[in-house]
Amino acid sequence: MPKSLGVITGRVVHGVKYGRKLGFPTANIDRRQWARRQMKMPHGIYAGTVELSNGRLYKAGIVIGPLDKVGLPKIEAHLIDFKGNLYDKHLTLHLHKYIRTFQPYKNEALLKQQIKRDIVTVKKLTLLI
Repeated sequence: MPKSLGVITGRVVHGVKYGRKLGFPTANIDRRQWARRQMKMPHGIYAGTVELSNGRLYKAGIVIGPLDKVGLPKIEAHLIDFKGNLYDKHLTLHLHKYIRTFQPYKNEALLKQQIKRDIVTVKKLTLLI
């Protein structure tokens, strides 16, 4: 696996299912490790790999941010070509390349267009899996 910008581990927890509504389901990661380790990775969109507890790897678009009401960033990953249920599973997120800053969009159509571009970027990157 290529050198990582950072590694985040955690259990998959329920989110608001907004990514699923947009057609890009994500695994939301429990942020206790982030808080305990006081991680300082820049918020934004990353290309990376996600390792399941069984050792299987998937390319993934990973989002860190924005901050919530308690001051912690959302951490979620869209696993490319994954089908199945990850709730309560333990994942390891390897962040390989920072793609762009996190930004709000005026509407869902613009957001979906950007997510599609981000996924193309993730797929093109040489992430050995």
